[in-house]
Amino acid sequence: SFFFQLVWLGLNVFLFWWYYLVYDVPPKFFYTRVLLGRALALARAPAACLNFNCMLILLPVCRNLLSFLRGSSACCSTRVRRQLDRNLTFHKMVAWMIALHTAIHTIAHLFNVEWSVQARVEEEGTLAAVLSSLGDKANESYINFYRKTIGNPVGGLYVAFTYLAGLTGVIITLALILIITSSTKTIRRSYFEVFWYTHHLFVIFFIGLVIHGAGRIVRGQTAESLAEHNPEICYKNFTHWGKKGACPIPQFSGNPPMTWKWVVGPMFLYLCERLVRFWRSQQKVVITKVVIHPFKTIELQMMKKGFKMEVGQYIFVQCPAVSKLEWHPFTLTSAPEEDYFSIHVRIVGDWTEGLFNVCGCDKQEFQEAWKLPKIAVDGPFGTASEDVFSYETVMLVGAGIGVTPFASVLKSVWYKYCHDATNLKLKKIYFYWLCRDTHAFEWFADLLQSLEAQMQERNNAEFLSYNIYLTGWDESQATHFVVHHEEEKDVITGLKQKTLYGRPNWENEFKTIAGHHPGSRIGVFLCGPEGLADTLNKQSISNSEADPRGVHFIFNKENF
Repeated sequence: SFFFQLVWLGLNVFLFWWYYLVYDVPPKFFYTRVLLGRALALARAPAACLNFNCMLILLPVCRNLLSFLRGSSACCSTRVRRQLDRNLTFHKMVAWMIALHTAIHTIAHLFNVEWSVQARVEEEGTLAAVLSSLGDKANESYINFYRKTIGNPVGGLYVAFTYLAGLTGVIITLALILIITSSTKTIRRSYFEVFWYTHHLFVIFFIGLVIHGAGRIVRGQTAESLAEHNPEICYKNFTHWGKKGACPIPQFSGNPPMTWKWVVGPMFLYLCERLVRFWRSQQKVVITKVVIHPFKTIELQMMKKGFKMEVGQYIFVQCPAVSKLEWHPFTLTSAPEEDYFSIHVRIVGDWTEGLFNVCGCDKQEFQEAWKLPKIAVDGPFGTASEDVFSYETVMLVGAGIGVTPFASVLKSVWYKYCHDATNLKLKKIYFYWLCRDTHAFEWFADLLQSLEAQMQERNNAEFLSYNIYLTGWDESQATHFVVHHEEEKDVITGLKQKTLYGRPNWENEFKTIAGHHPGSRIGVFLCGPEGLADTLNKQSISNSEADPRGVHFIFNKENF
């Protein structure tokens, strides 16, 4: 991952430097530099980087393409799949790089516009004034795109709102600001609808981006003119241009738009992606069962013709009765062996509240199946959890509702053990669940109880080692826990394994597991917050041995 990021950063630096020199050194733009100075190169260099990053920004969100690549063993090793699983992280990095280059590009062009307007109204007798007047007469081509004689600040505003480059620049910059500001974690979590709608301004952004350079306002001397008019010599005698025995009047042309060449490929791929999503969303989905779990969580069990899934995958769900435009991602909690697929939805916002109500969960009486709302599903899409069965030993860490991918994994393990455990590469699971509220354990406890009983029945209780941590409790709860601590089954979960209080000492956990499995590759899978991801990633690195034959922890995180 670090190497990949380094290559990407290196390409950005190379493109910036290369295009800076292209506009700052060659004689083609000598007279353009007389008008605009270094701001010309400082505008064009980030423009090249913007083209490069706008080419990349759509690729990480082509979910069907990534799932196809992920499932193709011919081109995807485990290492490559782990890079594909970081698609959204890369998407965000590219977005911030676009923001940086947009800022540089915009500031440089503000100076360019000011100096272009100023040169047009400057007193005669200077080189800048002579260059700006070119194009006023027949058989002359202009270099200064601003042809009015109105000075600043009115002239600058005129360029910004009447020229194609100025108007599209304003529009795509505003679109980018709205997209980025509405993509913060707070907005995504609390006001997902705002994030969803503003993110679709990318359509306006790309349309504006493609036509932004069509006005060809950045102009340079033509090759034919350079052959007979050397600007590095002729600029000294600019008052005699065109006269007999002197340098001819220089001729200029605009740079052809190049952005479309960079982005047309990714835009076509993304269009195909949206068509595939639309086609799949039209396929009929039937809700077979709605289960209300404690702690404001509902389970939707569904069926769809031809639906095939792997453990830990996720789907996007749309409910037209709640919103005709919004699609929300949910991890599949069913196992591939089951004849239905299911998701668990925690009620935390307007959309999930609406889904809760249209499913009749707010009513006391039994809801008829035909009254259940229409649901559209896109997916499933691959995630890191698909690789669980590629390891002999795994650590599964879920925080709160982040346990959902592992419900699918553990169910699938249970089914495989029921039928044929001999072909199962996975030999040991260390499962950790961190949760703040005691009610959150209830919907998951039944699954763990089934697994616990199954492993004991087959005399393989050591296969699954699980630790449930309660990270929040009040004084009355603590008293209740103490009173019932000696009972055979845990007072919270009903499991034989007692609930632990507080947070795990991850360093001790990693060292203990490393001691039990020397020379192994151990998969570490997390669905949880960034802070915990940083901790587990650091522990995975620090507890992996330098010797290739030693123990290695491979960290994987869910991203969607």
